[in-house]
Amino acid sequence: MAGLVKTPSLHLTPSLLHAPSVPFKPFCVSFASVSLSRRASLRSVSGGYPLRLLNFAPFASGESETTETEVESNEPQVQETDGAVGVESEDTSTEEEGEAVVTIALLSSYKEALAENNEEKIAEIEASLKSIEDEKFQLEDKVASLTNELSVEKDRLIRISADFDNFRKRTERERLNLVSNAQGEVVENLLAVLDNFERAKSQIKVETEGEEKVTNSYQSIYKQFVEILGSLGVVTVETVGKQFDPMLHEAIMREDSAEYEEGIILEEYRKGFLLGERLLRPSMVKVSAGPGPEKTQEAGGEEAKAQGNGEEAEAASS
Repeated sequence: MAGLVKTPSLHLTPSLLHAPSVPFKPFCVSFASVSLSRRASLRSVSGGYPLRLLNFAPFASGESETTETEVESNEPQVQETDGAVGVESEDTSTEEEGEAVVTIALLSSYKEALAENNEEKIAEIEASLKSIEDEKFQLEDKVASLTNELSVEKDRLIRISADFDNFRKRTERERLNLVSNAQGEVVENLLAVLDNFERAKSQIKVETEGEEKVTNSYQSIYKQFVEILGSLGVVTVETVGKQFDPMLHEAIMREDSAEYEEGIILEEYRKGFLLGERLLRPSMVKVSAGPGPEKTQEAGGEEAKAQGNGEEAEAASS
């Protein structure tokens, strides 16, 4: 509220009473009001407002005498910062605390209404409490629904992650198979060249020094060619002395053998090659038909025994 201060009435001396009358205008001092919010707390500053000098209208005699009025205000001074009133804001309560306060207020009002037997107010408060309870049930249902949706989406995410992992592994296997197949096709076409080198090695007979130089030259090429195949992962199939395997070997001949048992490879006619687990070409081999060294010894022992029995029988008959 604005404060209004008026100057007191003046008592002039007799010498001044005959001066021509000059209309007197009272001088007012007003203080601007400061509107504060309910929660604003003001910090007062010691001391009142500074003195303000009030100048009155000059007298007709031309004298410059003025009356000074000292104005003091007991109202507290408001500390301003950057043109705004300094207000210490209180900590705002959380949403849950606000709901609790509302519920407590409703219960308190409900208790007062019961004491006053105010049916209209009781019905209004009961409706408010019922709306709060209904909202609570709706929120619980919504939480349960969202929890169920979260579980479903989590399971779906796990399945998608597993499918992606399987897809990545399958793609990697397909890539490796594609690389292996491409390498296999190239190596298969080069195996014929390798066979020609081996045939030349077995057929050429070195007689002169010049022929030996030529042989050494192409043998170095053959050796380098074999090393390149080995760097690609190409290995030869083991044959002589190993058990015949129809998945790796191709039997083109069978022969009785007293040295090897039946099914043992006796000789290799063409080399076979593997690229990793892939068979590039089976080996052509000759396989033993038996009987092997043990059966040969057993057969010899039986023949000797039979022969001895025959001799004894002849001696007994004579």
